[in-house]
Amino acid sequence: MTTTTDVQPPHLETPEPLPPSPSGPQKPPRRTSRSMYLKHNKVYPKAVHGTFRRLKWTALAVLLAIYYVLPWIRWDRGPDAPDQAVLLDLANRRFYLFFIELWPQQIYYLTGALILAALGLFLATSLAGRVWCGYACPQTVWTDLYVWVERLVEGDRSERIRLDQGKWTARKLGRKALKNLIWLLIAAATGGAWIFYFTDAPTLLGDMVRFEASSTALGFIGLFTATTYLLAGFAREQVCTYMCPWPRFQSAMIDEDSLIVTYQDWRGEGRGPVRKSQSWDERRGEGLGDCIDCFNCVQVCPAGIDIRDGLQMQCIGCGLCVDACDEIMTKIGRPTGLIKFDTQTNQVAIATTGKPAPYRLFRPRTLIYSLLMLVIGGAIAVGLALKPGLDISVLRDRAPLFVALSDGSVRNAYTFKISNMTRDPRDYTLTVAGLPGTTIAVAGEGQEIQAVQQRLSAPPDTVATYRIFVTAPRSSLQGASQPLTFRLTSANGETATYESVFMGPAN
Repeated sequence: MTTTTDVQPPHLETPEPLPPSPSGPQKPPRRTSRSMYLKHNKVYPKAVHGTFRRLKWTALAVLLAIYYVLPWIRWDRGPDAPDQAVLLDLANRRFYLFFIELWPQQIYYLTGALILAALGLFLATSLAGRVWCGYACPQTVWTDLYVWVERLVEGDRSERIRLDQGKWTARKLGRKALKNLIWLLIAAATGGAWIFYFTDAPTLLGDMVRFEASSTALGFIGLFTATTYLLAGFAREQVCTYMCPWPRFQSAMIDEDSLIVTYQDWRGEGRGPVRKSQSWDERRGEGLGDCIDCFNCVQVCPAGIDIRDGLQMQCIGCGLCVDACDEIMTKIGRPTGLIKFDTQTNQVAIATTGKPAPYRLFRPRTLIYSLLMLVIGGAIAVGLALKPGLDISVLRDRAPLFVALSDGSVRNAYTFKISNMTRDPRDYTLTVAGLPGTTIAVAGEGQEIQAVQQRLSAPPDTVATYRIFVTAPRSSLQGASQPLTFRLTSANGETATYESVFMGPAN
């Protein structure tokens, strides 16, 4: 037998009020407000020279050249066709990419290209960490360009810090104005070049020179000018840290065999400045490593982090800290590579056995990504090689569902569209299958003569629309709805089919 006992809450004593102060009533303590967000500390990247800095300059030059030059490349597609090599013609619903021309119904090619790009990003990350972020991301490329302009106008890191901390003078005002003017010009060129991808570049440029550009074009140029100016000039590393989702994914994309920027702590710790009279053997005896705690790796980092604290979300894998550290190691006569691109497997192997571990290029995730890219890329290539020049769509009238004619036959009406994706006018033959004794008529063609087949045509690069009447004898109908297949055949034998239904009275 279980006995329940009422549990009484503990007695809460009311504290006695404090005696009044002889000096009068006490004021309540003043509350201090604290911000929920950490105050942003501006990053002043220091100039650095080395292998990875040269790679970044090369990537910047190549990518910017592609971006600004591509809209001006011409591509002959024949008469009455745009001759811009890369054109996203939204007004006419066409995408042109050199020899490739995509219509709206072929948007699945764009989907495949996006999937292919995502897999490529996954593969690059699994091989070399955030190599995309460090070298090819638009935010990184334009920020690098803006920092270069800032350094050119205001000086290197120490000069920029002194300039920002100093009083406003004519010299400071002039430098700031010149820097922002150059930034705005770059931003305007960026916004203008982006709009050139959506309309004929020479035509739009001519309209802009004559002040005849449309408000839509000017609005988008202004939008992209503002975003480039703000993101590359002021937000910079905050975009990578707070706005971009990719840093949150990198831990899932890399493994112990991915090449990432690493600090060789087994060799560098402990840290401390080096004395001229101190030999390296004496330094080792004092428990000090090769790191002289010069902070050069921190000062050159565009994200302002200390890579010696380990891999961090803010690290974009650019390798500038590697160049900075190698430069210092060379000056003090120590081997380079204190900071380098390395794998966790190799670090563990050196720390435990003293021997490096071989780099594993072929791993399950790299093989899977490569295989998927091969399959999807191959499917896109085959699809483009066999891309048809003909497509049809059929829409059946819903009001009325059908019409019963005086001879007992039943008629359905359809809107029939022919997409002639070639640069030549084409003639076609239309037939239907699925119901015996079916005939076809075309609205507006003479007296709407019923026939087993009809001749249709379509101008080049155009969607031709027809209203089609399909008539079937009552004896052919087996239910209220029956499948019906439209077949359109061109003079050169190209065929397109469309599955629809034929509606009639229920038996």
